[in-house]
Amino acid sequence: MARVYLDNAATTKIRPEVLDAMTNAYSEYGNPSSVYREGQHAKKALEEARDTIASCLNCDPAEILFTSGGTESDNIAIKCTGRSHVITTKIEHPAVLKSCEMLEKHGLKVTYLPVDNTGIVSTDSLEKALVTDTSLVSIMLANNEIGTIEPIRDLCSIAHEHGALFHTDAVQAVGSMPVDVKELGVDLLSFSAHKFYGPKGIGGLYVKKGTPLSSLINGGSQEFHKRAGTENVPAIIGMAEALKIACAEMNEISSKIRSLRNILMKELREKFPQVLFHGNDSSTHPGIVNFYVPGMDGEKTLLLLDVKGFACSGGAACSSKDNAESHVLTAIGATKEEAKNSLRVSIGAYNTEEEILAFADALKGILN
Repeated sequence: MARVYLDNAATTKIRPEVLDAMTNAYSEYGNPSSVYREGQHAKKALEEARDTIASCLNCDPAEILFTSGGTESDNIAIKCTGRSHVITTKIEHPAVLKSCEMLEKHGLKVTYLPVDNTGIVSTDSLEKALVTDTSLVSIMLANNEIGTIEPIRDLCSIAHEHGALFHTDAVQAVGSMPVDVKELGVDLLSFSAHKFYGPKGIGGLYVKKGTPLSSLINGGSQEFHKRAGTENVPAIIGMAEALKIACAEMNEISSKIRSLRNILMKELREKFPQVLFHGNDSSTHPGIVNFYVPGMDGEKTLLLLDVKGFACSGGAACSSKDNAESHVLTAIGATKEEAKNSLRVSIGAYNTEEEILAFADALKGILN
């Protein structure tokens, strides 16, 4: 069997159709800010891509800002709207947590909400944390480590009742599950192409019309004067193509992925009766399985799986080199041993039942 890739929450394989669209776009090298023909061709392609993405998220094209990815989108949302008091959670992506830490260094107050043992933020805890000068609440839609999906619509409604803006890091959700910004009610939403079979280095930020937002990157007037720099048109075209396909095939693909997830969990339960699964089984991302087998050495197991031809992770790829306990697992009450040695398997559109069964067998061989 060829190598088996089971780390789709870290990044995904680029679709052939997306690569073709980008390759064609590279032959049109005009700057979209230029007034001559080549520039206007690029501008037209750019705005068509913006229209496609806006349609998938159910918003106006003028509400989509193109960025270099989820990390930049999160940084803009946090640093360019947080004015006095910001509320977030203990299980956010480092892009949000580190941005909040920077705000604290500049004198702003940040409240970190707790979560329950499945990763859910309660509406009561948010209600109690909101004060008159709360400017922003930032809570992720789907957790990148344990897959838990937060009740964003309810949380957003509470924030708005107190006059605060609401941002959600939806990087792990967009392209994997239906995301309708109007239904969610959010003011800002981050997404990234490489999570839904698109290119790396490109993403976006939904900014609801009328939302006050300063610039993080200054220079030219690109992206409605909100994000300076010549747009990466081929990557933007690739992102739009990837999201269009993801939305069109979402029901079919998510059903397949969820089925494979169920098979994996069944196999793990049978092979390891004491296995512990992290997250919320009823409100979860379709493809993420985070688990711990008592006595398992996470780092050693990952290396041995790699030797056997399987790629998975111990948590967020952005933090994998830190070799520390997962802050997400710690927040949901996991022990130090569990937080350091759990594995995350994230299933994608290209995985098969044969691969899932082979992974479970390989893990059994390693742990025995």
